[in-house]
Amino acid sequence: MAAPAAREWFTAAELADLALPGLPADKRAMNRFADERRWKIQADKAGNYLARPRAGRGGGLEFHVSLLPGPARIELARKLGETVLVEAEDPAASSWTWYELQGDKVKAAAEQRAAIVAQIELLEQSGLSRTMAVNAAAIEHGKSAQTIWNWLKLIDGVAPHNRLPALAPRVRGGGREAEIDDEIWRIFLSDYLRPEQPTLTSCYDRTAEIAKERGLDMPSERSVRRKLDREVDPRVQLLRRKGEEALRRSIPAQKRTVAELHALELVNIDGHKFDVFVRTGEGRVIRPIMVAIQDVYSRKFLAWRIGGEESAVQTRLCFADLFQNFGIPKACLLDNGRAFASKWITGGANSRFRFKIREEDPTGLLTGLGIQIHWATPYRGQSKPIERGFRDLCDRIAKHPAFAGAYVGNNPMAKPENYGSRAIDWAEFVAQVDKGMADHNARLSRRTESARGRSFDETFAESYARSPIGKATPEQMRLALLAGEQKRIDRQTGEIRLFGNRYWSPECGRLHGQQVTVRFDPDNLLRDVHLYDLQGRYLCAAQLLGDVHFLDAAEAKATAKRVAEYRRRIRDAVEAQDLLTAAQVASLQVDAPMPVLPEPQVIRPVRHRGQSAAALKPVTAPAQPEHESRVFAALKLVRPSE
Repeated sequence: MAAPAAREWFTAAELADLALPGLPADKRAMNRFADERRWKIQADKAGNYLARPRAGRGGGLEFHVSLLPGPARIELARKLGETVLVEAEDPAASSWTWYELQGDKVKAAAEQRAAIVAQIELLEQSGLSRTMAVNAAAIEHGKSAQTIWNWLKLIDGVAPHNRLPALAPRVRGGGREAEIDDEIWRIFLSDYLRPEQPTLTSCYDRTAEIAKERGLDMPSERSVRRKLDREVDPRVQLLRRKGEEALRRSIPAQKRTVAELHALELVNIDGHKFDVFVRTGEGRVIRPIMVAIQDVYSRKFLAWRIGGEESAVQTRLCFADLFQNFGIPKACLLDNGRAFASKWITGGANSRFRFKIREEDPTGLLTGLGIQIHWATPYRGQSKPIERGFRDLCDRIAKHPAFAGAYVGNNPMAKPENYGSRAIDWAEFVAQVDKGMADHNARLSRRTESARGRSFDETFAESYARSPIGKATPEQMRLALLAGEQKRIDRQTGEIRLFGNRYWSPECGRLHGQQVTVRFDPDNLLRDVHLYDLQGRYLCAAQLLGDVHFLDAAEAKATAKRVAEYRRRIRDAVEAQDLLTAAQVASLQVDAPMPVLPEPQVIRPVRHRGQSAAALKPVTAPAQPEHESRVFAALKLVRPSE
């Protein structure tokens, strides 16, 4: 009868059913027992995990028998009638796995031993006995004969091509590894694996005090450190102590190519805060923020605007400069900041994840012009090529000699000795930035994929000349220079209220109460505003209604004239309709009845008073209707006597 197949992997349910000593007899308790002892992350000396997914339906995990306590292993072997601590199916393969993990010193010793064994076999083939061959090799190499005999025992039954792992020295520690209570070990790990990154020594000291209070032994700090390195994956330590971003940086970054792009096909926009104190026209000292647009293919800065803060207005003006000077790009890479994800810029884009998206929202600048929007990963500078350009600006512009004394450093710990000694005037700062940006674009020997030793200007110009570029029409420029805002027209007066101002035009009279998109220039609210319906169709323009002095007669006359003109236009419009009178409408009704007049039965004479000549003067009467003639006939008026 064949011997039963040896097993080395068991599920928690199987271990619970076997009721082994030192192990729970319930599946749920067995899983909790394995979690408490971190069986899921335990590994052997070769680095192989001792827990693996269970094959088949139901899933779960299987645990290696080497994780079980000694008494449990013995009882398991007795119950199953088999050796449960088996070697791998291919011992040579397992040995080679261990051998590859060893250092050069161990491998060199194994190769030396293999060479001595090969020499002994060669001496045996020449006619010497094995004993004489072993003695000869021992004398030649300065080894004892017993040592060489031990090597020969190691390769007994091993194929020649698998001798190196068998002959490699396996140095073992001088004693048993100090044990630590599972709960104390868990407390230590919970303290050490924190984002605050405490030192191992401080965690060890705190844990040792807890162990002493409970009357438990605590191994040395070096033993705890070795146990930590042996049992806890370094990646687990990295994640718990330094976070997700540190774990992401521990793997190779994605490398992207621009070989398939051309100039102005894809642009990148972002904001940069200068580390320079600048005095504004109002006398305030600030650190200016620049919103810049960079061509991804050539890395050239195409447009930039400088202001006191990063805003949608600054972003819009920057795009307006881009459209006017170069054209409309096909796509734009931007982050989810308020200045870029605002409704003025990306309103209507389904992929925008800032602010609530509503159907009646105004269509943003990029969405309205058909520019495809790509969102960069938040807090990841390497996903935006423009960040590399900003790093250049920190050195070439912020630290320029013209700004000496105004440079503040990029963090509180990097303040220069002359920190805050002066502030640059706004006009001087803007002029220096413009010059620095031009120098940045014109500098030669660029080592990017597309530049290959040229400047960004040359790289962009070469591709721009042979690429299809979309040019902005006057209507598109108006969209770029005007910001959109949802407003409802006043139901009574037809006026639009925007930022405390009132706007109106005669054409607004037909839009009372409607929801419209108002496009305006935030930099000049005195200009006309333009009204669009929710589908983007142009409606009309509205002019500013400014407040006037209470007793300003000229403005009162102008207002009266405007009202009169408005009323005249409406009356003209009414007359143009060529409407019928109410009587005419009534007479056109089908089967309209004729009015019936009563016939008088008593006639009262009527005498004329005054001069008779006037009464006798013939008068040509207008034609009377038929029913009026009958009335006069019935009255039988009598001419008065002379």
